Amino acid sequence: MRFGDGPVREQILLITAISLSLSAVSASGTQPGQPQSGQQPSAQASSFARPVGTIKSVSGNTIVLTTDAGSDVTVQVRDTAKLVRIAPGQKDLKDATPIQLSDLQPGDRILVRGKLADDGQSVTGASIIAMKKADLAEKQAREREEWQRHGFGGLVNNVDAAGNTINVSLPSPGEKKSVAIHLSKETILRRYAPDSVKFDDAKPAPLDQVKPGDQLRARGTRSADGAEFTADEIVSGTFRNIAGPISALDASAGTITVQDLVLKKSITVKITGDSQMRKLPPPMAQQIAARLKGIPAEAQSAAPATGGAGSAVNSEPSTRPNGSPFGGPRGMGRSGGGSGDLQQAISRMPRATLGDLQKGDAVMIVSTEGGANGVLTVITLLGGVEPILEASPKSSASTILSPWSLGTQAGGEAATP
Repeated sequence: MRFGDGPVREQILLITAISLSLSAVSASGTQPGQPQSGQQPSAQASSFARPVGTIKSVSGNTIVLTTDAGSDVTVQVRDTAKLVRIAPGQKDLKDATPIQLSDLQPGDRILVRGKLADDGQSVTGASIIAMKKADLAEKQAREREEWQRHGFGGLVNNVDAAGNTINVSLPSPGEKKSVAIHLSKETILRRYAPDSVKFDDAKPAPLDQVKPGDQLRARGTRSADGAEFTADEIVSGTFRNIAGPISALDASAGTITVQDLVLKKSITVKITGDSQMRKLPPPMAQQIAARLKGIPAEAQSAAPATGGAGSAVNSEPSTRPNGSPFGGPRGMGRSGGGSGDLQQAISRMPRATLGDLQKGDAVMIVSTEGGANGVLTVITLLGGVEPILEASPKSSASTILSPWSLGTQAGGEAATP
């Protein structure tokens, strides 16, 4: 999970690290800026600030910092300020490297300790702990690869809190398969915010927040038969699956209205810059529809690939379990899920835009649950799905998608995982 451009655990690390760096106690045994026992907090203590965020610009001794709350703070760095650099994942400051202010660049993550000005918009920085943008990018790339190699996603069937087990069904346009995910004391659990499409916004959450029907993605180690999975990390969320024809579009507002086939009502969703949109070529849509109808892969007509995404569907058939171009229920695929090959084929397609959609087009959507404002935001949208909805008009065919289906940049699977 990331905060801004870095994992949330790095925020915890930074806060811990800054606390360690300031833990030199006075003779009274209190940290600077903290009142002694029995004393009321002083005005001086209350003026201390510890903003954390991403550097927007650096000019001379002035840093403009975009905080994780979204506001900009001006940091005036003292000539005597202590600046150190730590690596992502570093547990303490013993290996921190001293740096100069000139070493800081836009995009670097920093935590500043200093005095808050009366205007509340600027801080005089006494010390700075930094994580370099390049270091964070390298770490995120490793984590992304780890999720792709050792992760899978599915829908929660049930949760056994006493047994620390979550039963998940794999999204697949064929025979369903379930996996038992086992948790340990070391398993990291996080949950998406109800109004966010960003993996960055997922927060630590206990097991009792995971509910049947939730979308879940886990990273860890699976058994040889794929039926058991020991999780190192889990992220879950309640998302909406919507499938049906478009009844209205508003390009200026970035919204579309879909006549949902399951709920039998109109649902309006908003498309943002974070939404992942793709459009299936007809041969691929027809093959998925055939799977939903229960037609064996070997009985399906072998439509020739027409290049682009279509060729991805029919490539390397000998490497797919059961001879299926999408992988079969016996295999978990590269991404650990029975639909892994399907999701990978979709992710290789060119991005679609709102301008590529028309009234009457059929779409499948995964959206946020919707926050206090009630707005549903599109996470993934797949067009060109008319054959799929015709094959399965009364079921939520869109469950073959997940919030992590279409994106490859941790967050859809935008960011990590």
